[in-house]
Amino acid sequence: MRAKVQEMTRSALAAAFRWHASWPAWLLGSLISVYAVGLVLKGEADSAVFDNVFATLTRWLPAIICLLALLKVDRPRAEAVLVTIGITVNAIADSYFYFVVHNTAVRPFPTAADAGYLVFYTLMLCALGVLVHRQLQGLSRSVLLDSAVGASGTATILVVILTRITSSATAGPETLASTVITAYSVLDILLAATLAGLATSRGLFIGRRWILLVAGLAFFTSADLAFFLSDSGAISLSRAPLEVGWAGGLALIALWVFASSGPESSRGRKRVPGSALLVPGIATIAGLAVLIAGTRTHVSTLAVVMAALTMTLATAPLAFRQRVLSHQARTDQLTGLPNRRALYAEASPRLACAEQTGTALLLMDLDRFKEVNDSLGHDVGDRLLIQVGLRLTRQLGPGDLLARLGGDEFAVLLAKADPHDAIVKAIVLRAAIAETFTLEGIALHTNVSIGIACYPEQGTDFNGLLRKADMAMYKAKTSRVGYHVYTNADDSDFGTRLRTLHELRVALVSDQLVLHYQPKLDLTTGEVHNVEALVRWNHPCRGLLQPGEFLPLVEEAGLMQEMTRILLAQALDQAAVWMLREIRLTISVNLSPSSLLDAALPERIAAMLDARGLPASALILEITEEYLMQDYALARASLTRLRDIGVRISIDDFGTGYSSLAYLRDLPIDELKLDRSFLTPMQDDPRAAALVASTIDLAHSLDLRMVAEGVETADALAELSLYGCDQAQGYFISRPVPAAELVTWLTTRGASFLAEEGAHATN
Repeated sequence: MRAKVQEMTRSALAAAFRWHASWPAWLLGSLISVYAVGLVLKGEADSAVFDNVFATLTRWLPAIICLLALLKVDRPRAEAVLVTIGITVNAIADSYFYFVVHNTAVRPFPTAADAGYLVFYTLMLCALGVLVHRQLQGLSRSVLLDSAVGASGTATILVVILTRITSSATAGPETLASTVITAYSVLDILLAATLAGLATSRGLFIGRRWILLVAGLAFFTSADLAFFLSDSGAISLSRAPLEVGWAGGLALIALWVFASSGPESSRGRKRVPGSALLVPGIATIAGLAVLIAGTRTHVSTLAVVMAALTMTLATAPLAFRQRVLSHQARTDQLTGLPNRRALYAEASPRLACAEQTGTALLLMDLDRFKEVNDSLGHDVGDRLLIQVGLRLTRQLGPGDLLARLGGDEFAVLLAKADPHDAIVKAIVLRAAIAETFTLEGIALHTNVSIGIACYPEQGTDFNGLLRKADMAMYKAKTSRVGYHVYTNADDSDFGTRLRTLHELRVALVSDQLVLHYQPKLDLTTGEVHNVEALVRWNHPCRGLLQPGEFLPLVEEAGLMQEMTRILLAQALDQAAVWMLREIRLTISVNLSPSSLLDAALPERIAAMLDARGLPASALILEITEEYLMQDYALARASLTRLRDIGVRISIDDFGTGYSSLAYLRDLPIDELKLDRSFLTPMQDDPRAAALVASTIDLAHSLDLRMVAEGVETADALAELSLYGCDQAQGYFISRPVPAAELVTWLTTRGASFLAEEGAHATN
């Protein structure tokens, strides 16, 4: 019952806070404004309303807001609990001071209120300690040293100031009063030094919440220091600004507690800017000034010690800066692995030692890494590279050297290996990378292509070895065998590949890629309502190239997404032209797996359709069955969004994979395309024919359309019609042809098409 009441209370508070999240700021701001105006107007005169009632309200309202904020969440943070207790204790102490001590003719010192104030300071320091421990983990030593210099320098300045102020008060035999004054001084120094250290931490993430806390404590500490200076006669200051400073500081701290009980957008977080380096600079100058002053006048021993500590911390980085810079120059910043410079530096002596035993260089490149960056963002790509580095490291021996050369390229220089050992190691590394990566809740599948060059058989120096491993790696990537050991024939293949890659990039921007269209024959009516768009490369020197001659290079170079966008635009442009001529043809376009990783793809396709005035039914997207099994959850989400805008989905090469048929039930699919490998044995093998017939029946039972591709004989077409196949395409019906030839083909063979008035399409 108690838990239920607490839950109802939290729900009610959360609902109230959602109604207007800024009400604490308005309430505290209004109260402090009225309090400040009242203090100014009353001057030095006593006023029970402002000296007692309003003063107490400015202490208790922040405490109440903090308590409400803690009730709002199930598990409040430790720092928020410490701050809330501290503000509450301070409110109790101030209530005692304003209503008891303040009204006495002779104010005693110390009182019970001072005990509460000291507890408040202690709890604030503990809360900052929790935050510092959480926020500063993982920062570099240089940043931590800057923070230490800022804190030490600030403490040095305050020690000089406060020791002069408190020396007279603490002179003579030690009493409770002198002890309390010293405690105030120490806590003020510690709090100010901690705030200076936080302000110097360039790696610290700071947002609205941190600014509120730091500003609040700074206001409160400044008011305390001003009170010390005023009370000692060093400056002349009225009570009003001190009271407003204390009240304002508590209000800002309470707002931080309230804000920290809700979610914070990552957009509101930012690192401390580089200008924070000004703090350690000033602190260093202050420490030096105190040391110089100590040679000419009396400075307390503690101040001299603090100044010496500041100078030591400030000069400490010089002792190991060269070592740090050298390490950073040879280390990859992202993965922490040795970089290209380190590999070059260590390769030559390693090769010299391996002249008798032999060694091998393995050059690795992630497959389709560019697609991950383009689709999921560079931050996900960076985390993938880090995990790849960790997996590779776990598979290597103690004498092997792993380095990241840049981008998605890694290199391994084995300690001792012959060609057979290098191949075995390549297989092991590929198997490690082939395991699923989970990033941002997405299961990613990738692999590496590995080029192998052996020493001394295939190179007598590291530069030559690296060049030949690079050739072998690209051979492995284009042949899709996973790894390849360098041979002399790779030299000519490598030059051809580089030339072709350059020509392909030119082709993408100069309209050399063209679409040919292959009709899909309706086996019930004999009409053609659908065509498939297939890419060709109209090479200026080599003529018309088939997809198999350049698509592997497109995938290897990470250009598949760009090419898909270009071809999709061409296909929709052609569909718009046909629609103006009252030719109603739905165009099927093959979609690469990387394109489906693009979160903005559905909206982009919808915009392309709208720009051309095309209905979504004018487009069918064909995807491979293999992709569905690579990341089922992501595939389902992407296809569902595409299907929601009205685009139809087709599964290409159906039946060639080793996947579960469960996706036919769960995914938004409209048609299946039976692979040509099922059709060839169909006429001579009854079991093959039965398999085709049962597959067609399966599709129809799931309300899916079945399309057979690769039909090359009249008998195959007749059997498909007999089994109830919906559509067929293949060389027997028509080869893929340019758009103009397709219209001629449709007209001459007398096929009819449905226009808006039901007329036949004409040329």
